[in-house]
Amino acid sequence: MNWQTARRAQRLNPSAIREILKLTERPGVISLAGGLPSPDGFPVEAMAEASARVLREQPREALQYAASEGFGPLRDWVAADLATQGLKVDAAQVLITTGSQQGLDLAGKLLIDPGSAVAVEQPSYLGALQAFAPYEPEFHALAGDEEGPLPDALAAARGARFAYLLPNFQNPSGRCLSAARRDALVEAALQAGVPVVEDNPYGELWFDQPPPPPLAARLGEHALYLGSFSKVLAPGLRLGYLVAPPVLFPKLLQAKQAADLHTPGFNQRVVFEVIKDGFLATHVPTIRARYRAQRDAMQAALTAHLPAGCRWTRPSGGMFFWVTLPDTLDATALLPRAVAAGVAYVPGAPFFAQAGSGSPAAHTLRLSFVTVSPARINEGVAALGRVLGRALDEAAR
Repeated sequence: MNWQTARRAQRLNPSAIREILKLTERPGVISLAGGLPSPDGFPVEAMAEASARVLREQPREALQYAASEGFGPLRDWVAADLATQGLKVDAAQVLITTGSQQGLDLAGKLLIDPGSAVAVEQPSYLGALQAFAPYEPEFHALAGDEEGPLPDALAAARGARFAYLLPNFQNPSGRCLSAARRDALVEAALQAGVPVVEDNPYGELWFDQPPPPPLAARLGEHALYLGSFSKVLAPGLRLGYLVAPPVLFPKLLQAKQAADLHTPGFNQRVVFEVIKDGFLATHVPTIRARYRAQRDAMQAALTAHLPAGCRWTRPSGGMFFWVTLPDTLDATALLPRAVAAGVAYVPGAPFFAQAGSGSPAAHTLRLSFVTVSPARINEGVAALGRVLGRALDEAAR
C-alpha cells in the first residue's frame, strides 16, 4: 500500500529563504538574508498589558471559537485606517486572515484554475509564487524597468485572472512605485480587464515620505487588497487582513472557513487593545527611525566594499536592498563561499517566476538590513565584497 499524492503536491517547493536561514544558524555568520522584522521593535510591554486586560475583561470570549470574518472592532479599525490612506471600504469587506500569507493562498484558491494566467512582476515576492503555484497557474512575467512593471506589459496581459503587484517597497527589490506609474498601471489594468491583487505589507515602513495612495483606491471592485500587522507589531501574531469586493467576499469567507475556521480570536482582541487608541502613530515612527539608520549603514557599506560592476538602488522604505552583480557572477553558486566567509544573503533566482536562459535572475541577490546593527552590516558587506572580488578575479583569468 502506497500513498498517492495529488498533482498539486508536485508544485509545492521549499522556501529558499527558510532553507538559507538554516545556514545562518552557524556560529559567526552575519545574516543579511531573512526578511525578519527587528525584534527590537516588538512592543512587548504593550502586548503584555493588553493580553492581561483581555484575559481579565473578556476571557471567555477571547478563548472561545470566533466569527470567521474576524473580530468586529478590529475589522472596523482596519476600514477606518485604510480610509486615511485613500482606500474607502466598508468593514464588511474586511476579512481577518492568519497572516497576509493566508490571504494570498485564499486568493489563489478562489481565482486560479489549472493553466489560467497570473501576471506577476519580475522579480516578485517568493511567498506569493509559492502560494499560487499549487493551483497550477501559468505565470505571465511582466516586463519592467527601475520604476516597476511597465503599463504596456500589464495591458498585454489581457485574459489573466489577476495581476499580483507590490507597489510599496517591494520584496525583494525595495522599489516603490511613483504616483505616475501607479496611475498608468491602473489605466492599463482597467483597459485590459485584468483585476489586481495588491499586497502591502511594507507600506508603513517609509523613511522620507509616505507612498502614494493604493492602486485599489482607484480600482475599486477590481482589486483585492492585502495588509499585515507583522511589520508594525510582530510577525508571531500571524495577523493580516484581506479587503475584497462584495462579489468575492462570500467565497473567500467560505475558503477561510475551510482552511482554519477563524484566525485566533485571542490574538485579534489583544492587537485591537494595543492599537485602538492610536498606539501605532507613536510606535511605527520608532521603527522607521531604526530602519532608516540601518538602511544608511548598508548604503555606506555597499559603496565602500562592493567591487566595480555591482549595482543597487537605495530604497526609500521597507527592509531590502536588491543588488545586481556583474554578468560573470552567479549569486546562487557563490552563496556557500559567502557563508564560509561569514555572511549570508538570498540569491535572486527564486524571486523570478520565469528565469530561463538570458534571465538576469542568476546575477541578483537580496540583502536585508533591519535585524543587524550598523557595525555588523559593515562587517558582513565587507566579507561579501571580498567574496565577490575574488570571484571576479577568478572569472577574469
